[in-house]
Amino acid sequence: MTSDELLAAEFVLGLLEGEDLLAARARAQSDAAFAEEIAIWQDRLAPLADTIAPRTPRAEVWPRIEAALASESEAAGSESAKIVSLRRNLRRWQWAGGFSAAAAIVLAFLALPQLISPGLDTDERLPTAVQQARLAATMPIEGTPLSLALTYLPEDDSLLVGAVGLAADGVHDHEIWFVPDSGGDLVSLGVVTPGRVVAHDVPERVARALHEGSQLVLTREPLGGKPPDTAAGPVVAEARFTTI
Repeated sequence: MTSDELLAAEFVLGLLEGEDLLAARARAQSDAAFAEEIAIWQDRLAPLADTIAPRTPRAEVWPRIEAALASESEAAGSESAKIVSLRRNLRRWQWAGGFSAAAAIVLAFLALPQLISPGLDTDERLPTAVQQARLAATMPIEGTPLSLALTYLPEDDSLLVGAVGLAADGVHDHEIWFVPDSGGDLVSLGVVTPGRVVAHDVPERVARALHEGSQLVLTREPLGGKPPDTAAGPVVAEARFTTI
């Protein structure tokens, strides 16, 4: 398996995060060969989704999770300590699994014929993903060859904004807004940081409303973003999320 095949497989399986994810998305738009590798892996793994039967976690699962989180919080004594503790546990679980991402991909590829063969008991052998899907959008900026790469990560309610290539002009900033389906007031998702990839927190009410097709717009504002008690500036770009 070549490095490009491995990267494409990690992309399709949702194993890439942060700058790696944004870089892979950008490359898929400009590199036809890499985009083809992604399409090949999507075709290989798509039958898995068709064979997965819906399942509901047992009633005792959520109370156990809540109890574990409460225990972590009490033992940590502070928010920062709690985060460190949870990350330490995550690393321990990852090492205990004994498989790298590459090994998982190889196993998925080799096991695919068996997983979709007749007689498979999907209720016993295939887990179901319960998380909201990740969403992505590419937002071309009016009057320039540049675009923003936007990726919503539901696992931590954050929006990765890639503004690589965008330079500050010292006069204006650009602000990202969520457009509610109901047509209500726009909700700010933060000011773009030119030349960097930055994670923006997504308000809970927006996170609950995001879905494939949700609209985002970009406005030109004074430095620092839209001033309080004023209307948003002119819209210079817009995009809609798609599922990845």
